[in-house]
Amino acid sequence: MAKIWDKGFSVDQKVESFTVGADRELDMELAPFDVLGSIAHTTMLAEVGLLQKEESQLLRKELISIYREIEQGTFRITDDVEDVHSQVEAMLTERLGEVGKKIHSGRSRNDQVLVDLKLFLRDHIRHMAEDTGTLVQQLLQLSEKHKHILMPGYTHMQIAMPSSFGLWFGAYAESLADDLSVLQAAWRIVNRNPLGSAAGYGSSFPLDREMTTRLLGFDGLNVNVVYAQMGRGKAEKVTAVAMAAIASTLARMAMDMCLFMNQNFGFVSFPKELTTGSSIMPHKKNPDVWEIMRGRCNQLRALPTEIDMITGNLPSGYHRELQLMKENLFPAIHHLSECLHMAGFMLEHIEVKKDILADDKYRYLFSVEEVNRLVLEGVPFRDAYKRVGASIEAGTFQTDRNVSHQHLGSIGNLGTEQITSHLNTTLKAFDFKVMDAAVAALLNS
Repeated sequence: MAKIWDKGFSVDQKVESFTVGADRELDMELAPFDVLGSIAHTTMLAEVGLLQKEESQLLRKELISIYREIEQGTFRITDDVEDVHSQVEAMLTERLGEVGKKIHSGRSRNDQVLVDLKLFLRDHIRHMAEDTGTLVQQLLQLSEKHKHILMPGYTHMQIAMPSSFGLWFGAYAESLADDLSVLQAAWRIVNRNPLGSAAGYGSSFPLDREMTTRLLGFDGLNVNVVYAQMGRGKAEKVTAVAMAAIASTLARMAMDMCLFMNQNFGFVSFPKELTTGSSIMPHKKNPDVWEIMRGRCNQLRALPTEIDMITGNLPSGYHRELQLMKENLFPAIHHLSECLHMAGFMLEHIEVKKDILADDKYRYLFSVEEVNRLVLEGVPFRDAYKRVGASIEAGTFQTDRNVSHQHLGSIGNLGTEQITSHLNTTLKAFDFKVMDAAVAALLNS
């Protein structure tokens, strides 16, 4: 099959293989979004007089048919085409003849892949936001459930002050809620329409870019056509930064889980079927899920740098190596999804140990409580600190091990309602309903 840029000569097979790379496989993920962008584009072409209404209707009907084939898993990118954009155009030409050849008017593969990626990224941002929000809610439920169970807090990996499982679960909930704010920032950059920028310098056709913006449910337009093309890499990077923020929180939680499952801690446990064994040590119950999650999330934290290294020294305009970002980004999106789901699955089965602080090795954990008690009795803080320190050195320190933290965000006042409000406000600001309504309207035949 001739390429859409065919000029009457064949490219060397080695060059073909090297430059196409993994695009055919990766572009399968862009297929439904390529069709959506094409429906909006052809609808606009008819409105500005570059297509007849009947031609637009034929194209729309066939594009919706291709979309359904993608949904059903029967769509393929054949070996004789380069990418999804070429495949869709070839199918339209085969099925509709000359009408199919008109779909590319006023459009370049440059802005076509840009809009595909924007639609792809915002769809996955929605899934990331929903999955992260679900995990936050789960952590908050665990926080409330275990709010009265005390555990040691650490600084410098040394026993420090009393904490609680309520605080521990709630801390990760609030961290992920903040990570959603980073994801929302990425959404605001991603959810802008680049279509109509063509090869990066606009078109002499009378394109209605505001119309395709409305049809695709974007928040707004990448107005400057050069900047629209420069957005290739920026959209990917800001999404990667948000993914790395979520991954950083998950990696830290996974590290805590690995420590707390250790027999020297013994704070939490999981059913044996959620752990793995050793080939030589019959007693082992290894935290492999959390270890793989920790490793995966540390890989995800490197994603913004990987993207930056591809794009960092490029001038304005399109460059072929931009396609390489898909090889880093697409698998990473799926890895983050797996980690979010697995974290939720594991937390459904977590078992929390009670009476941890009854062990005498934690008696000094309450030294600050004793200092504060003396201060409340009128002893100056520095004097109280020295008095308690001297009793510890002398081996005479005693405490009743009571904890009475009541200020907001402490052991006795977790602030769950405030964290929930923060979560809900952040999720509401994504405006996914606008996106969903636009997609439904495009596919309404």
